[in-house]
Order: sequence, then C-alpha cells, then structure tokens
Amino acid sequence: MGKSTAGELLRQRGVEVADTDQIARELTEPGQPALQEIRQRFGAAALFPDGRLNRAQLAKVVFSDARARADLEAMLHPRIRAAWEALALNWRAAGRENGAVLIPLLFETGGGADFDAVICVACAESSQWRRLRQRGWSESQIRGRLAAQWPVEKKIERSDFVVWTDTTLEAHAAQLERALQRPLTSSATFGAPV
Repeated sequence: MGKSTAGELLRQRGVEVADTDQIARELTEPGQPALQEIRQRFGAAALFPDGRLNRAQLAKVVFSDARARADLEAMLHPRIRAAWEALALNWRAAGRENGAVLIPLLFETGGGADFDAVICVACAESSQWRRLRQRGWSESQIRGRLAAQWPVEKKIERSDFVVWTDTTLEAHAAQLERALQRPLTSSATFGAPV
C-alpha cells in the first residue's frame, strides 16, 4: 500500500515514526523470548539452522491456518503494542509535537481509538497485487495475507485521512503534508494502517 514510503516521508518531515513491522523483527531476533515461544509452538521448522526466524516458512503456516495465526498474534501483538506505546511515551516526555506508528492491522487489533488521528495509506487492488508480486509472493500467499486483513474500503471509512499512493512520490508527500497540517493536540500520534 505504501506504508514504508509514508513512514520515510514522515521521518523526513521531522515526525518520530515507530514501524511495528520493524518492532516485530526485533522481537523475534535470536535470544528474544518471543522467538523461543514461536519455536515451542511451531517447531524447529520455523527457524533457520542458525536460529533466526524463517519468516517465509512461518508465513506459510499462519496464513493457511487461522488458529496458528491467532496463536502467533497472541505471542507478538501484546509485545509490539508495549514497544510502540513506550516509544510514544518517550516522544511525549521529550516534548515531541507528534509521532506516527505504522500498524498494518490497526483496526483489526482494535487500536484505532488509541490515536488522535488515523491516516490510511491505500492504493488500488491491482497496484497492491503488483507490489506484492514484486516481493516474490505467490497468488496464494497474497490471498492468504489479504484474507487476514479488513478490506481497504472499510479501513478508509474508519480513518481520518487517506493517502492514496497510486501517484507520484511528490503527490504522496503532499497528501501527508496536508494531514500533518491539521490542528492536533500537542501529544498527537498518527496511526497508518494498510
């Protein structure tokens, strides 16, 4: 959808950004408790021989089995939430005017009400599929991931702003800039689902 690009554009504008995908990667590094829990639940096949998480293998399992996905989310989502909440508290303590938390499953996890404003980063379905294919994902992998999310139209309805990414980078940036110009409280935090 363009979430990573939106995050980078926000950083360029001096906005603090927490990317929950990056937080999830950090939480599943070797030596982290979450990785051990994943190994216990999903077996050694979920890891590479060197002990790192085999994300592709784990994705095959969790996006084809709703119970497995729920188990993984139960392990990771509370930790991810605690991490971005801690970052937001640090931003406030440092007097930062605003910050953004990039959360792909914001509404699905019930987090929309936690933010002063929500920006939905969206594109046409054909663009989304093209972008996911460019990552090397198969049709079944794409279908599995999209089935685990709300339809983008539903996310758009619930959002305060929409940044449409089927456009130039300059237009993408201008849309974000307009959203940032909205008067917000001094502790505003944006959520950006995809």
